[in-house]
Amino acid sequence: MLEIKKYGAIDIGSNAIRLLISNVIVEEGKEPQFKKSSLVRVPIRLGADAFVNGIISNENIKRMIDAIEAFKLLMNVHKVERYKACATSAMREAKNGEEVVHKILELTGVKIDIIGGKEEAAIISSTDLNELIKGDNSYLYVDVGGGSTEFTVFSGGKIITSKSFKMGTVRLLNNKKSVNKEIFESVEKWIKKNTKDLKRISLIGSGGNINKLFKMSGRTEGKPISFIYLNAQYQFLKQMSYQERISELSLNPDRADVIIPATKIYLSAMKWSGSRKIYVPKIGLSDGIIKSLFYNKL
Repeated sequence: MLEIKKYGAIDIGSNAIRLLISNVIVEEGKEPQFKKSSLVRVPIRLGADAFVNGIISNENIKRMIDAIEAFKLLMNVHKVERYKACATSAMREAKNGEEVVHKILELTGVKIDIIGGKEEAAIISSTDLNELIKGDNSYLYVDVGGGSTEFTVFSGGKIITSKSFKMGTVRLLNNKKSVNKEIFESVEKWIKKNTKDLKRISLIGSGGNINKLFKMSGRTEGKPISFIYLNAQYQFLKQMSYQERISELSLNPDRADVIIPATKIYLSAMKWSGSRKIYVPKIGLSDGIIKSLFYNKL
């Protein structure tokens, strides 16, 4: 007997807000299949508010409310039976974050959970990483967001350690150079310490920017990107102006600036861990929320 369930995940990030609607196909005697039905991304850059002014602006609160109302209508049309909304770094740090959450609940009926960095990493790692981390190989999983980056070290199929750093793409664009230098130094120290005894380490990258870089590479799904290729792409992107990245590479305006610091984070992580290749499975927080909903972990 075949059963199809519909779940929704709202991911309120520092660079964009996303709604993922997935079909979960359940068949007796088989592993459940998770199929994306719809993905909507709205470029509300909450991090530009939270990391610079410490609060979410009235303009962006209104845009968030409009987005959540639209997401509700879409979920109704798709007949979503369960959904979960999670907010990350920008909402964590905004002084009025809880106030905004309360206002959205009052006006839309949608409850938003502001989750910590560790919880965010745990939800993301509950996705399809198992297909990659089989065997005795070691991996450094790097999830780059707008406000923070989550690092997780896997070896022998198990999590060795993980840590969330305030090293996000929107944050890096708005920080002073001296602050960014300190952040990179602390991440370098952590990565070198936690990967020094591991051999044959590879990176696993997630986030909108690495997905875009992978798509631009033309690689077959499942094949990694080399350090050499990624570094060449980084130099190429840096030489272009913001306008050229939009007009010549067809990047979205809210992607064309953050792709530079994102690529730098992945390259730095590869360099410090001694990795020569990065795998890019199509996973993220919203995928993790769907899986956690299905398995009743949320």
